[in-house]
Amino acid sequence: MAEAFPRGPSMRLDCFLWFARIVKTRGIAQGMAASGRLRIDGRAVDRPAAAVRIGSVLAFVTPSGRVRAIRVECLPERRGPPDAGRSCYTDLIENDRTGTAIIDEAGARA
Repeated sequence: MAEAFPRGPSMRLDCFLWFARIVKTRGIAQGMAASGRLRIDGRAVDRPAAAVRIGSVLAFVTPSGRVRAIRVECLPERRGPPDAGRSCYTDLIENDRTGTAIIDEAGARA
């Protein structure tokens, strides 16, 4: 029987956003999560402690107003250098500077 909630390693949403260097401060990450405008696997999230797991798809609007969707590839242990942060996720959708969406067709179906 399949479980309703997948098990396995998880991390707080605000920590993931900060450790992976998606946002500059943990406070900004907490604000994004509490706003209710961030989604994990299609479900709206309104708390910074929501669990993020490997394979989760996060969709959100960045503080600069760009729409972004990413797939979690690994859970970082700490906030390291930018290259280490970028290796923790794959961009599925990100608006470029002109506002045009760039979509990874293979990953967007997740």
